[in-house]
Amino acid sequence: MEIRCIVTGPNDSGKSVFVRDTPVKPVTLALFPGYEFHRLWGSDSAPELPSDGTPVPPRYFPAIHGFRFGFFTIPPDTTTRIDRLNTASAIEEIQQKLPGMLDVLERDHPGMHTTDTVDFDVVVSGEVVLELDDGAEVLLKAGDCVVQNGTRHAWHNRSSANCLIAVTLLGAQRK
Repeated sequence: MEIRCIVTGPNDSGKSVFVRDTPVKPVTLALFPGYEFHRLWGSDSAPELPSDGTPVPPRYFPAIHGFRFGFFTIPPDTTTRIDRLNTASAIEEIQQKLPGMLDVLERDHPGMHTTDTVDFDVVVSGEVVLELDDGAEVLLKAGDCVVQNGTRHAWHNRSSANCLIAVTLLGAQRK
């Protein structure tokens, strides 16, 4: 899917204007064919107005009080897998393109991960299974929303079509 990001802000006299209107190319990884990560907006601190439109910080997951906004696409008939990460070049690619992602993925449980974030997820198109501990699952379809409270989880697309999920991640402190 082609994603574009339109950003508004004030001009010098305080009038609302369009600051940016740009297509956003997805981040893709050779080891995860069909997956796409669109990183649109974020900061590692609380937002201030007007925002200067600084590009998304390099780490995929935000720091405490930080945030990220984007989309990710899960291709059909897939489970997020990391067992193929057996080469230095594969590890380097992921660390370069999605810094911090490998830090949270569990090698022994494909796709399972836990982050110090509160995630607001909205299924935009397609369907996906959200798995929690002990194999608990729920099927999510377009329009379904999830508030993920720093819990261990995995995504599985068992359908025949892509699943597009919009996500906002808020950095949180785990007690």
